[in-house]
Amino acid sequence: MTPKPTLAVVGATGAVGSVMLQMLTHHADVWGEIRLLDTPGAAGSKAAVRGVECEVLALDEDSEESLDGVDLALFLVPEEVAARWAPVAVAKGAVVVDTSAAFRGDPDVPLVVPEVNAHAARVRPRGIVASPGCTTLALIAAVGALHAEFGVAELVVTAQQAASGAGAGQAGVDALRAQLGLVAGDGELGTQPGDVRRAVGENSGPFPGPLALNVLPWSGTAGEDGASSEEERVRDETRRVLGLPGLRIAATCLRVPVVSGHSVSVHARFEHPVTVGRAHEVLATSPGVVLYDDPAAGDFPTPADVVGTDPAWVGRVRRSMDDERALDFFVCADNLRKGAALNALQIAESVVTDL
Repeated sequence: MTPKPTLAVVGATGAVGSVMLQMLTHHADVWGEIRLLDTPGAAGSKAAVRGVECEVLALDEDSEESLDGVDLALFLVPEEVAARWAPVAVAKGAVVVDTSAAFRGDPDVPLVVPEVNAHAARVRPRGIVASPGCTTLALIAAVGALHAEFGVAELVVTAQQAASGAGAGQAGVDALRAQLGLVAGDGELGTQPGDVRRAVGENSGPFPGPLALNVLPWSGTAGEDGASSEEERVRDETRRVLGLPGLRIAATCLRVPVVSGHSVSVHARFEHPVTVGRAHEVLATSPGVVLYDDPAAGDFPTPADVVGTDPAWVGRVRRSMDDERALDFFVCADNLRKGAALNALQIAESVVTDL
């Protein structure tokens, strides 16, 4: 009998890593040994996988052997760590699935969302498969399904990103909770210019300003022509996953005071006429998508309702400005699950059949 492949989870103690270990406990048992790795500061701690407490091994210059014998490595770490260590894992014989931005733009690294382009993971010249960012993953299953039916021609998207999508994830959550503690109980805050900023003081964390009682129209670093890096990533990643390098996409990313769960307002124009009824049929039968769309009954997705779930939830589907080729809709997804851990695990499970 062929032994089951060895899996390494790199970044096992982080916010996404913790979700990944939960998922490995509940998904199909396709793995043999599961090895937990992290950067030196987290090494030596304990993390549970399959209900068993395991020691987290160090990933550093003196312990490259921690990757020996690994068949598939899930990298759930910042891009500078992935850029350094993913090639090492490949050189030792592993296939790498990386959730960071380190390889997403590399033409020799497929960018994969299994519901949309699973076939792309089969050709991996560098031995690496990249997973898109959490905002792209929130919208792409729904957009991909509609594209397959009607042919998408143009997208205008506005993303409302949760605090857990900032920085290392937990740092954003901790900063938001600290800020909420500082502003709670003051019924006057938010009524005068700058009063929330003064109340929060130096506790902005990874955000460019106060997030509590506020919305920040900026996410990422400065890009070209006034765009942010997050907005450029949504554009570039969506084009790559759909295989449409010339697709017109306008993206705006906002940071909102939500712990987990990204939301995206989407305006989509198609090559062919589209009806709400047919769009409902497509979305209701698409993998990775849940249609939840009866506003009169109060049925529409919100981050508070979908956090902790796997699919992308779609609602508020409607004809756009009487244009027979355009729709507007709203989509929510847990940015730590489908937006990171789940997509990476789905890629890994599809790749393992080739190992």
